[in-house]
Amino acid sequence: MAEFRDSIDIEASPETVFEYLTTNSGMTAWMGQYADLEATAGGRFAVDIAGHPVRGEFLEVARPHQVAMSWGFAGSEDLPPGASRVEFTLTAIATGTRVDLCHSHLPDTELRGHAQGWAHFLPRLIIAGPGGDPGTDDWQPSSD
Repeated sequence: MAEFRDSIDIEASPETVFEYLTTNSGMTAWMGQYADLEATAGGRFAVDIAGHPVRGEFLEVARPHQVAMSWGFAGSEDLPPGASRVEFTLTAIATGTRVDLCHSHLPDTELRGHAQGWAHFLPRLIIAGPGGDPGTDDWQPSSD
């Protein structure tokens, strides 16, 4: 199993960034075209990204510093719903919030594609977090 980690800084408070990880409108502002979120431990996590239905459940929700959810794709044998774990840790810093991301329990074959996806979506969160518009998301996973 593989793990992807990254960190970004956002010019917004942890309370504000938290909303972008736990609400339907917040999530779709930076990632996905559809979200159906129930941000409580055991609650539903459903986001459609580039036609791919990501499904899982919220594992930890500790406002405003921690959000973790299970993650996988409906219909996938390689990474079925809930098979991996995405965890966001939000830390207040002088300029806003440091967001530490850890996507763990990824099959080795899924690491590259998820690293490419996070490299696309995290900069969009940097823009959306303080209220900016990252524009229409036309990202598609690479075919290789």
